[in-house]
Amino acid sequence: MTTKTSYSGLQIALHWAIALLIGANYLISEGMGRFLDKHLEGEAVSGLTPNFHVYAGVAVMVLALVRLVVRATSGAPEAASEGSWMDLGAVWAHRALYLLMILVPALGAGAWYLGIEDLGDVHVLAMNAMMIIAGLHALAALFHQFVLKDGLLKRMTP
Repeated sequence: MTTKTSYSGLQIALHWAIALLIGANYLISEGMGRFLDKHLEGEAVSGLTPNFHVYAGVAVMVLALVRLVVRATSGAPEAASEGSWMDLGAVWAHRALYLLMILVPALGAGAWYLGIEDLGDVHVLAMNAMMIIAGLHALAALFHQFVLKDGLLKRMTP
């Protein structure tokens, strides 16, 4: 049996598409609280920010669910150094990211489509937590690439 050393092309494409959507959505989220208030008051809301933010969030959630299915069917490469504290951190960071990639858009959708304003506040807190974990994830990848020089980053590049 051969050991899987890299993610599939589909897994790589999903990873980077989701990362780009999350990053763009975070940058384009300024004013969403005001847009949500107007939306909940029954005012028509239009423009790049609210439209992009809502639909990109839905896309993140859908792509994250697809990514989970693909991971379950395709598997993933083995841990970098079996049993280390870094591997344990990576496992929990990935679990948290998968959860948040689904939960953050779901909370936003609950606020926007169901009119539950308090979910908007939870959405913002969860998004900030996701950005912190994603930032640590990126730093860990760079640490592997430039300090440990173990080629780990190559697993998520075409």
